Amino acid sequence: MSTAAATAAPFDPTALSDALPLPLYLQLARHLRTLIVEGRLTDQDALPGERELAETFGVSRVTVRKALRELIAEGLLHQRQGAGTFINRSPHVEQRLSTLTSFTEDIGGRGLKPDSRWLSRSAGTATPEEAMALGLRPGAEVVRLHRLRLADGTPLAIELSALPASFLPDPELVQGSLYETLRGRGHPPFRALQRLSAIRLPADQAALLGVPDGAPALYIERRTFLENGTPLEFVRSHYRGDAYDFVVELSLA
Repeated sequence: MSTAAATAAPFDPTALSDALPLPLYLQLARHLRTLIVEGRLTDQDALPGERELAETFGVSRVTVRKALRELIAEGLLHQRQGAGTFINRSPHVEQRLSTLTSFTEDIGGRGLKPDSRWLSRSAGTATPEEAMALGLRPGAEVVRLHRLRLADGTPLAIELSALPASFLPDPELVQGSLYETLRGRGHPPFRALQRLSAIRLPADQAALLGVPDGAPALYIERRTFLENGTPLEFVRSHYRGDAYDFVVELSLA
């Protein structure tokens, strides 16, 4: 594997300054983060050692160590025992919030290979939260689909979908895209409402997504509706914070 030093990585010592109000370790973390996100440090490249980075930027090894810890926590770097620190640049997806698409459509449309790993799929009585989101009576049946979503083999999101059993009576009917399955059954998704919030991943979800415990993520709740306004789906998703940008177009009223 190449090292960033061997490939003439574009480190810029002038990116750090004592005159700035930001601590030096955060300035260094910001500089390295920019190089990773822009692709100037590529996936699986090894960073130079702490001593070399300290000499390059004119800072202490403690400063370098703290900066690397920041980026490890964000999932942009990972350390291998006895081997060093490596870039972990996952597939990066930009999703526009103005269009209702499935994960499969979204990833496939960007030239990546979408895939899913089933965590569980089941049928049962709707929880109070599910019943409220889907407009169901107490005791109504729902189908739950719990999946790890991947792009080019890299885990990007964890999804838990709940749908009224009247629209999807058997979870085994879903083999690929859920939305394609629903369209094939005559229940095409028409519109959706989403709410996004920033969180830090607990240990179990971080392990599934291949990022450190506490790494940043986006938590999204979505309610999907048929054209007549009937609730069709209630989905709760956790997206890797280093892999997704959500974009919305705004205009003056």
